[in-house]
Amino acid sequence: MINYIITLILILLIVFTPIAFGSIELWAFSLMELGILLIIILWAVQTAIFTLRSPGVAGAKDGRNPWPVQCRANFTGPHSAISMVLLSLFLLLILFQLLPLPPGILKILSPKTFELRSALSFDLSALSFPLSFLPFATKIEFFKWLTLIGLFFFLLRSKILDDKYRVMRQLIIVIMLVGVAESLYGMFEFFSGHKYILHRNMEDRMSFVTGTFINRNHFAGYLLMVIPLSVGFLFSREAMQIGRFRGWRERLVSLDGKTLLIGFSVIVMILGLLFSASRMGISSLLLSFTLISLLIRSPSKEHRFSRTSMLILGLALLWAAWVGLDAVISRFLTSSEDFKFRSIFWVNTFQIFKDFPLFGSGLGTFTQVFPMYRSFHLIGIATHAENDFLQLASEVGLVGIGLLLILFLFLLYKAISRINSFSHRESGRYIGIGSLVGILALMFHSIVEKNIQVPSNAFLYTILWAIVLRISLRGANRLNNIASE
Repeated sequence: MINYIITLILILLIVFTPIAFGSIELWAFSLMELGILLIIILWAVQTAIFTLRSPGVAGAKDGRNPWPVQCRANFTGPHSAISMVLLSLFLLLILFQLLPLPPGILKILSPKTFELRSALSFDLSALSFPLSFLPFATKIEFFKWLTLIGLFFFLLRSKILDDKYRVMRQLIIVIMLVGVAESLYGMFEFFSGHKYILHRNMEDRMSFVTGTFINRNHFAGYLLMVIPLSVGFLFSREAMQIGRFRGWRERLVSLDGKTLLIGFSVIVMILGLLFSASRMGISSLLLSFTLISLLIRSPSKEHRFSRTSMLILGLALLWAAWVGLDAVISRFLTSSEDFKFRSIFWVNTFQIFKDFPLFGSGLGTFTQVFPMYRSFHLIGIATHAENDFLQLASEVGLVGIGLLLILFLFLLYKAISRINSFSHRESGRYIGIGSLVGILALMFHSIVEKNIQVPSNAFLYTILWAIVLRISLRGANRLNNIASE
């Protein structure tokens, strides 16, 4: 019963986070955090109940795992410990940014912070200050990271994603349906001229398709994860039929309604992304399909790329061209001017990183610190640096960005090596490839956009990593079984 409740809450969060304007507002991401917290509490209660009911839990003298099967951790081993250590160190770094430090220590660790505090204080010797320029903003970001890291380890260590991919497939279907609904709703609002996002009148601001997201780039980033995942899910359904058909005609005739519906859903989402006119989003889409076509190939290797994925992309492009891509193409023609503007942003942000090299200016403090470094006129305030990684480096310094980079490369290596061990007839191979390509596409898009900072995108990004690692764990277990035999 608890597993069903946890699954239901997880599905509700998958549906809620993008619909609530990408959960960028305080009330929305607070509800997301409460939902994740409730999931973790229920899992802890479930673990405690099975621990009390199971005999011999206190210790297993026969050498067997004393934990009950329903609660047994599956993501175990050195890689699990390394992931936990690196993420824990990152959270400790953020807490360290909030810790009030004496002026002498502050001057050694962050001379620029000491200089700014000295300019604002009359009697510095009697005061202590944190490394974070705005501790309140850092606390908000800390709880975001804490809840998402908690969700990450819950999905890795609980049994909820087991059961022969049943729950995992349910979550993938829900994610795909949300992506289709976002695309259809966004295209309806834009092409009908209604131009509303839920209850908000966006007539003056909606120039392209955005779904329920306020920003079209956030919408594009969300679809960049959903589309490869859906393509991987499509191929996973056909995994058991590989080699049964002599040619494309027999394969086309054998397609069932569900497979055709999934393919049509992918085409609809591609249309939504194209009409968002996000230049980097479209470029990332082409990159993701290039990776998919190269990674998902026939086991006979008579074709060097997947013709099915190219067919889906081609049909979507033809449909979009029939509707009209003039506005989208015109966006690419002005990319040079926009790149110059973004490059100024990056230079100013890099200056922040140079002044706060080790520990950063404080997680979530970019909006408050950037005006001191801005070298151009801007109407309003700059909420992001047009580059997630550069902004994160300016906020957490070399120590923080180094920890996250090591973790990413480590998990990426583990995932690729283990997914590659699956045969072409195993559905997990294609789901894992789709999820991994979605992760890489979002990160490529984040080079020039704010994406991972959007709560709904960060939530889905976390789920994709959990799917990839749980599937790769199956590959590792299978390799161990083969080696033991």
